[in-house]
Amino acid sequence: MEPRQRDRDGRPPPPGELVHRSDAGSRYTSFRLAEDLDAAGIAASIGSVGDVYDNALTKSTIGMFKTEVIKPQRPWTTLSHVELATAEWADWYNHRRLHGEIGQIPSVK
Repeated sequence: MEPRQRDRDGRPPPPGELVHRSDAGSRYTSFRLAEDLDAAGIAASIGSVGDVYDNALTKSTIGMFKTEVIKPQRPWTTLSHVELATAEWADWYNHRRLHGEIGQIPSVK
């Protein structure tokens, strides 16, 4: 496993500073994933079961995605059309959308 995320200056994050956040689903609690994260110097952070606040950010982002992409472009005719629209939105969201919580800059800058 090789981390692909970079900091704002294009450098890989220092060991121990990158965190993999997930819920308590079985794929995220496997020994293999824990070993791979540890080998890559990535800290695992698993939310508590039944904690409604754990998924708030994810659900908010998915809600924006549905509102901005999925619903306006209906009907979807092919899987490749959905995949391309998803990749384009994710690229825009991370590289060009201004995020007020971090000073009106894109999250990957």
